[in-house]
Amino acid sequence: MDLRDDSFWMGGRCARSLVETSRDLSRLDDGNFWAVSISFEGEVTLARFASNFEATFPFSPGDWRSLEGQWISSIEKDGYCQYVENIREAIADGWVYQVNACRQLQIRSDRDELASLFAKLQLENPAPFAAYLSLPELKIASASPELFLSRQGAKIKTSPIKGTQTLNEMGFGKKDQSENVMIVDLMRNDLGKICRPGSVEVSELLRSEDHPGLRHLVSDVVGELEANLNWSEILQALLPAGSISGAPKSSALKVIAENEATKRGPYCGVLGWVQGDRAELSVAIRIFWQEGDGFLKFGTGAGITFSSDPVAEWNETELKAERLISIAGGTKR
Repeated sequence: MDLRDDSFWMGGRCARSLVETSRDLSRLDDGNFWAVSISFEGEVTLARFASNFEATFPFSPGDWRSLEGQWISSIEKDGYCQYVENIREAIADGWVYQVNACRQLQIRSDRDELASLFAKLQLENPAPFAAYLSLPELKIASASPELFLSRQGAKIKTSPIKGTQTLNEMGFGKKDQSENVMIVDLMRNDLGKICRPGSVEVSELLRSEDHPGLRHLVSDVVGELEANLNWSEILQALLPAGSISGAPKSSALKVIAENEATKRGPYCGVLGWVQGDRAELSVAIRIFWQEGDGFLKFGTGAGITFSSDPVAEWNETELKAERLISIAGGTKR
């Protein structure tokens, strides 16, 4: 079974033999199985396949050849630290409370071997919402730890991550806890737009989750959808995810647009599948992707509040990238 071309895999669910692609969210209402990628900026890529079935990912991690060359950051350390200061000024002015500040790393590579890299990620950095998508115009290997949206009938759930530390650290501080609670409030508001009154609740607050090399602070928000909503209405109410934008969301998006010259693209978007009234969609973080321009790309970021230290936030972005970049190969300057 060859998944290098026109295929999708997530959570043991495999789809092959591409039938069509679409940019139209209304297609998700037809009951078919669709692989879904929505960029941070809202560009929709839907893929319908002739077959989907349960299978382990069929590639060997030993097939991946470590990259050579240098990863280049879209924002270097001094620029990122200034970005953090700009956010702190916006917070002091009452414009925003929290912003997720991101940067993109890229390395020259036109190798069509992302399936092998994904297999290696599965072995060395297993993730609960890992996913692989291969289309002619877009290829993604994801090791996402974060659930954007699960759906079973009318019941929906989102699990924002806010708070990151090494496995050696003991306990999350007030900055991480307050940041998580801010985003939980934002997601409660977003779900409230599409859920029955009184059905939205925080089922778990400030849970600690261990992942390879990192510990995250996670909360769960659940709700029951209003009747007769279509997928376009659901997704437009929730996108982009609160954890990778900020609060208030509209103000945070303006700050991001003013400070990030490089589009995030698939990074910080959504990746997963929809079939009728069932879905599993991840927040597309910890992803490698290719868009046919001769580069392999990777994104990293950190949540910024008024109490943020610019150098510490830069170091957090380095920490989040370090393990996965070491798996792929190449050097950072």
